[in-house]
Formats: sequence, C-alpha cells, structure tokens
Amino acid sequence: MNRRLWTRDELILALNLYLKVPFGKLHSNTPDIIHLSNIIDRTPSSVAMRLNNFASVDPYHQKRGIVGLTGGKSQVEPIWNEFRDNQEELLFESERILAEKEQQTIESKYEDVLSGTEPLKGEEKVREVKTRVNQAVFRQMVLANYSGKCAITGIDIQDLLIASHIVPWAMNAKERLNPENGLCLSGLYDKAYDKGLIGISTDYKIIISKTLKANKEEEYYNVFFKQFEGAKISLPAKYYPNKEFVQFHLDTIFRG
Repeated sequence: MNRRLWTRDELILALNLYLKVPFGKLHSNTPDIIHLSNIIDRTPSSVAMRLNNFASVDPYHQKRGIVGLTGGKSQVEPIWNEFRDNQEELLFESERILAEKEQQTIESKYEDVLSGTEPLKGEEKVREVKTRVNQAVFRQMVLANYSGKCAITGIDIQDLLIASHIVPWAMNAKERLNPENGLCLSGLYDKAYDKGLIGISTDYKIIISKTLKANKEEEYYNVFFKQFEGAKISLPAKYYPNKEFVQFHLDTIFRG
C-alpha cells in the first residue's frame, strides 16, 4: 500500500503544533497531537514523527546538539524556512487552516480576541485580525514554553499571565512571533518589564532599576520587588530567552 504524502497544509499544521508543544511532549500520547491526528486523518504516531522532524531543523535544538528525527528533513525544512522568513504570514495561515479543519472560521475560533473588529473593512480589518490572532498564538506558544507559570513568581493562574515581548512588538517586526522573544509574566511584572523598571540579565537574573529602588522604603517594594532581586527566573522548557534580545532590552528600555 502506498503511503499518503503529507500535503503543504498538513505540514503547516504540524509546524503550528510543534511551536505550541514542549519538546518533552512530542509523543503520540499528547492530547494535542491526538487532536491534530484526528482532524487530518493521520495516526498520532505519524504526527508525532513530523513534529520530531521539525525539531531536527530547529536551530534552537541544533545549538543544543539535539538531532531530532532527520528522516523527513527534506519535507519540513522548506516550511521551517518559510516560517523563519515570514513568521506573521505563515503563522496566521496555519491558524486559518486549523480553524477550517476544525469546521470553524478564524473569526469564530478567536471571537474573544477579535471583539471590536466587526466594524472594520477591507485591508484595515485583514491587518487587525491577523495581528490579534498572531498575538494570541504567540501567547499560546510562550505560556506553553513556560509551563503556564510566571517566570518570576510561579503564578499559574492563566488569566493573570501575559506573553511579554523582550524586544517590543513595535521595534522589531521580524522577531515579533519568535518564541525566544517571549517571557511568561504575570501582569505586574509584565508592566514593570515593559516600562524598564525591572530587567533580566544575560544570565537570566532579575535586576531592579534605580527608578524602582527610589521606592525602597515603601512596603510594596519589599513585598513585590526586593525579594526577587538577583534571583534567577524560572527557565522555560524549550526556547530560552535569546541573549541578544535580553541585552537589547537592557541597553534600550531598562532604566539603569
């Protein structure tokens, strides 16, 4: 019996899932892998194998000396390269295909994050929908990478967690959706990091700014900030914060 070749759409869906699943869960018993196998009529083992093929071309794992499954490299590498070169377009396309396979529209699947876009028309609406969906997917990737916990406090209440950008969204379009540009932080620390009141060193330790230390006599300073100074953040399962991005934040945003 001839094997059914993987289509481009199926490979894009496999990449989408690869980016959302921790490396240690790339196996056939993972519920998300079973779900994808059901909607594309593949076996969970086949989907898990494709995800491990993507691990073989992921530069993050290559730097760590992890080989992955190289047998399907020729099929997955062009998709990975396309994602590397045009993250926003390919990620949105993968979500559109996924919604279609789940017999939804992108608007119904992301109804909560697309609230308020209804009156928009034409290119403005297309652009806004794409941006919001991609931001939502970036959040899924980052929270999964940090096992659903704030990297500073360990808070695991999903509604309180934010996928923080190390290099801000507006400052580097190419790296907006790079999981190495993400930190999982609860709301207070996301805002403090975004405003440069706290920083993270290239050895992943928390730094308190001089601006924030001006409030060291206040009780809230001791409760919410001082206790974390010099502590190492909880490191993620797969994509560590890119040290070049971390240094950029220290040089450009952190208040010294």
